[in-house]
Amino acid sequence: MEAIALPTLAPRVLSWENGKEVSVAGYRQLAEFRYRIRKFLHFSEEIARSKGIEPQQHQLLLAIKGLPRGAKPNLRTLSERLCLRHHSTVELVDRLEKHGAVMRRRGQPDHREVLVELTARGEELLHELSALIRQELRVTGPALSRSLQAALAHSVREGRSRNA
Repeated sequence: MEAIALPTLAPRVLSWENGKEVSVAGYRQLAEFRYRIRKFLHFSEEIARSKGIEPQQHQLLLAIKGLPRGAKPNLRTLSERLCLRHHSTVELVDRLEKHGAVMRRRGQPDHREVLVELTARGEELLHELSALIRQELRVTGPALSRSLQAALAHSVREGRSRNA
């Protein structure tokens, strides 16, 4: 098993074995960005639960509807988009199918392929959730964006100072 390199504490900088340094301010920026992401995700998760589905089920609905142009909503693609294993995606589809939000159909011309589509109920549910989430993004999005910009700017500054 490979040993994990632990930081050594310095007054203002944590130094890693590979020679790269991250300042305390850099960690604060990353922590703030992570906090803003988590706060938004928590809101999104709670909204999904309030509508009677689990957060990953909501993510599946969104993945189906929001696939890139030309992508097929098959289990492989959906698993990839959700960063899940095939069997986990199948379980999500099963639960949403019982909920009446999705349906399976056979691919054309390859009938072995299983495609997943939203039903009218799934479309309605996704629309309700998306409207609430977009409303929340209008409120919390600017702080999330600022935290990302600050983390990126800090990262660029630290990169320049290391290369100087």
